[in-house]
Amino acid sequence: MMLFLLRSWFFSATDTGVGKTTVTAACARILRTKGINVGIMKPYASGVARQSGYKSEDVAILADAAGVSDDEDLVNPYFFPIAASPYTAAAKLGISIDTDSVLAKFERLQASYDILLVEGIGGVLTPITKDYFVADLIKNLGLDVILVCSSRIGTINHTLLSCITCAKYGIRVRGLVINEVEKGYDLSELQSDLLNLSGIDTVCIIPHMKNPSMFEASQIIKDSKLISILS
Repeated sequence: MMLFLLRSWFFSATDTGVGKTTVTAACARILRTKGINVGIMKPYASGVARQSGYKSEDVAILADAAGVSDDEDLVNPYFFPIAASPYTAAAKLGISIDTDSVLAKFERLQASYDILLVEGIGGVLTPITKDYFVADLIKNLGLDVILVCSSRIGTINHTLLSCITCAKYGIRVRGLVINEVEKGYDLSELQSDLLNLSGIDTVCIIPHMKNPSMFEASQIIKDSKLISILS
């Protein structure tokens, strides 16, 4: 099933721990303040379950930023209470993953909002099943990608691998977000190198935040090219 929705977006990353949820939540908050009816979805999530509300901490952050309270089964069809890829977690827990059901729930959510921001899990080649990866999910949804990358040494390799994978899947990466989660490359030099090597523009640079938060990130992102693209 192929869906083609220009006004929904998929947020992926080059690795775990590079601030994908913070960036996605900040964008949701900014779009909401602009009066845009924005929804969120994180089809697959893993980690320690919260005691109340949404099981996934990431989903709770996203929903709060967007000001939504959709059923957990819609915004987060699969939550795995162990820190692992969906493929590994499902095997350990004896769970069968129905990828088509996720696409159907995406359609239901999309129909309720002007823009739906979909956050992935891990990177574009994180396995969901043995033969189905996050890149397959993105392709099935028909969404363009905002790719969040770090500034740490090694990020050029990770970013190029992610971009090459997306190209092979026919997925368009609309922009890179460099998030300085730790010191590494000079930010302006990294932006230039990534553009020269990938041909993809950096649409936002988030300097190092001592205490990273969605609110602080939103103050940086709100006037960036990223928001112009999303809205």
